Amino acid sequence: MVAGEPADVELNLVPGGVPLPRDQALALLRRELGRVQAEVQRLFEARETGGLGAARRLSARMDQVMGAIQGYAALMVPNSRGGPGLDFALVATGGYGRGVLAPHSDIDLLFLSHKDPGPRTRRLVEFLLYLLWDCGLKVGHATRSVKECLGEAQKDVTVMTALVDARFLAGDPAPFAQFQAEFNRMRQKSGLAPFLAAKRAERQARHARYGESAFLVEPHVKEGKGGLRDLQTLYWLARFGFGVQRMPELVGADAPGGGLLSETEARAIRRAWDFLWTLRFHLHYVTGRAEERLTFDLQPVVAARMGYTRHGTQDGTERLMKHFFLTARDVARLSRVLEPAIERAALGPPARRRDGDPAIAAMGLAFADGKLVAAPPDRDFSREPVLMLRILKAARDRALDIHPLAIRAMIRHSRRAEALRGDEEANRIFLDLLMGRDAAKWLRLLNEMGFLARFIPEWQRITGLMQFDTYHVFTVDEHTIEAIGILQGIETGALAEVAPVATELMGQLQSRRALYVAALLHDIAKGRGGDHSELGARLAQEICPRLGMSAEETETVSWLVLHHLLVSHTAFKRDIEDPKTILDIADQVQSPERLRLLLVLTVADMRAVGPRVWNAWKATLLREVYWRVSEVLAGGMTVPERDVRVARAKEAASAMLPAFTQEETERFLALGYPGYWLSFDAETHARHAGIIREAEAAAAPLTVRSRVLADRAVTEVTVYAADHPGLFSRISGALAVAGASIVDARIHTLTNGMALDTFWVQDSQGGAFDAPHRLARLSVLIEQALSGHLRLDAEIRKVRREPARLAAVTVPPRVVVDNHASNTHTVIEVNGRDRPGLLHDVTGAISEHGLQIASAHITTYGVRAVDVFYVKDVFGLKVENERKLAPLRLALLEALSPTVPPGGGAVASTVREAAAKA
Repeated sequence: MVAGEPADVELNLVPGGVPLPRDQALALLRRELGRVQAEVQRLFEARETGGLGAARRLSARMDQVMGAIQGYAALMVPNSRGGPGLDFALVATGGYGRGVLAPHSDIDLLFLSHKDPGPRTRRLVEFLLYLLWDCGLKVGHATRSVKECLGEAQKDVTVMTALVDARFLAGDPAPFAQFQAEFNRMRQKSGLAPFLAAKRAERQARHARYGESAFLVEPHVKEGKGGLRDLQTLYWLARFGFGVQRMPELVGADAPGGGLLSETEARAIRRAWDFLWTLRFHLHYVTGRAEERLTFDLQPVVAARMGYTRHGTQDGTERLMKHFFLTARDVARLSRVLEPAIERAALGPPARRRDGDPAIAAMGLAFADGKLVAAPPDRDFSREPVLMLRILKAARDRALDIHPLAIRAMIRHSRRAEALRGDEEANRIFLDLLMGRDAAKWLRLLNEMGFLARFIPEWQRITGLMQFDTYHVFTVDEHTIEAIGILQGIETGALAEVAPVATELMGQLQSRRALYVAALLHDIAKGRGGDHSELGARLAQEICPRLGMSAEETETVSWLVLHHLLVSHTAFKRDIEDPKTILDIADQVQSPERLRLLLVLTVADMRAVGPRVWNAWKATLLREVYWRVSEVLAGGMTVPERDVRVARAKEAASAMLPAFTQEETERFLALGYPGYWLSFDAETHARHAGIIREAEAAAAPLTVRSRVLADRAVTEVTVYAADHPGLFSRISGALAVAGASIVDARIHTLTNGMALDTFWVQDSQGGAFDAPHRLARLSVLIEQALSGHLRLDAEIRKVRREPARLAAVTVPPRVVVDNHASNTHTVIEVNGRDRPGLLHDVTGAISEHGLQIASAHITTYGVRAVDVFYVKDVFGLKVENERKLAPLRLALLEALSPTVPPGGGAVASTVREAAAKA
């Protein structure tokens, strides 16, 4: 048996001409439907047929089952004369009408009659539908006369689309023949234009719902941009306009429309159909339901089922997703190629405008339907590929539209962009587009056309490249284009409210061109293995000269690519109150201009990652890093000035305490070590003084205060309590139970033996933790945790876990101990999978090893947590002895593991053994 050709259904519901009782017929139908599904699944999973072949096979087998059911129903509900005659046609619509079915697709049926259905027809339809439902099938249905169908089609484009796919199954063929004749007349009379406009509006709404980009990392295979529905839209337009049944019918000079598709494009459509249907079949089989979204948890499973394995630096999941994104891009390109061709063939040739603009004509361009095209007959994109850039620039500068036929031609000739590498005019126009108005729009078009990967061959490696994590929302190429769009928003002032410093600095830059090119190339080396910043810096040194950039610009771009993560890593992973942190970054930057460039590039890069990555708190940290490093570069802060800065901080705090007596002020000033005075502003110092005085007056063992910082999108929680080992761990555990996510923390032990710990927290949505009842509960939980009345481990386990779809994203635990980042502290960086209570477990392990935490810096990237702690031993010294560090690393690795219970497992045993030896 050849794959894709249905075998005869072994189904007889009327043995010897006598219909079976309904219960026996139902049991037989259920067995047969199960056998059909099992057979198609076996052939599909054995790779004897692809997704499209399996969809057609399943539809064909369902046709045979439906025919048997129709005949059985006709006998079970006889007409008035006792015979099985039918006065309606059973018609397949929707996907079933196209002759393709997924394993869990609905069966769309139309019961079509010449006139309004009579009582017998209604009884028969009801009998048939209940039989189908009892078989476990999901059935969409309508019972209409031919006149009703045509009337509904004129009112509703969804009905019109379903009827475009209508296919006769069984029953009386006469109503269907009448319907086809009248529907075709109606279609020809109305013309393509209304249907085309309706399908475009429908597609726009669908993309708005499922994602405007084809490069979202959890794509919707059916409804998303570049998915099956977009391909089906092309089919509907071709079917409505020319009556074709298959897309290859549009190939060749004698084809309808005069040959709208080339052989290559027809093959591309076939490949895309088959690949997307294969994905859809796997999704249905893996989940056991009509799942259409390729989520993180399903991606590795589907990749393995489809045979994707590691190749070079890419694992199987990343290779599957790259294949998907390239296919989605092909679908978008095919839409731009075929849709305007169908429209033009149906509506007639474009109207040339004879009174053209002389400047437009001088560029080799002309107008058709008031839109830009290459000037016929002598100028075309194949012979003169620079026209592809000229037409974009002209469209931007003059606010003109590019004719769809011109875009179609550019897609077909995008390979000719290779001839433009190093071309002076091409470089000039490309950089002008990169830095000009609506840059992201034109770059997306160049990327979709395939021009960008031909003009800059290194771009090809990041096209459709996905990073298998929950931090990045887009593929690398789409993220890069998004970053350039944000960069332009900063320059125009559109983001002044959320990024005021970057907006101000943008107007001060002298290396604007280098900044935009650095944004274009900052992730160009991803997917190559190794440090993408280092590799990207080397690639920039090759690419920039090809783009016509000077040696100085090339060096600046290369440096920016190399250090584009420097500011964000410093802000989120280092103690910016530590002078060495600021001095180290200043030593690397060395130039105020480079610092400005880095800050603006960092803001654009971060905001382009995804909508939930950027917040006011992170913006504040970035600004703090910028101002402090700027102060150093201006000759302001040096290490010897530390005592002067402490003295100034104390003076400012004293000035904020007019209600304090001289003795109370001096006592407060004596409480803080230098690090405390450099960690907060005078207003905060004054507030702390009030908290401490109030606590001492009431002899309160614990004081918790909170305030919402709306401008930073965080809530500040201050805890004043007797210091003891594990204090920070218990507080962070209580915050986890309260549902608060810690984004930063400062831990200070005062000279009176009390701890003054400050936490900045957010809710699960990345906003301030500001509901009054939740803040009240938070204080109660902290008190219960410190008094021992709250079983933290048990309560943390009750906290809601992450969605199952994220479970497939692995985050290997990692511990890095750095004794060079600070002159006074050992810096411990832990990387692991984020979860409620992670900080409680990690800080508990640090405390159990006798270390004191001076400050903590908490950052999350999707499901990955990167927490950095500045610690000392009990003597106030760095921890440099490897015999002490080894068991600490093992304990932290255990704390990072969500599968090993505290104090149990092989890792815990290893920790205890190492500690005993130490």
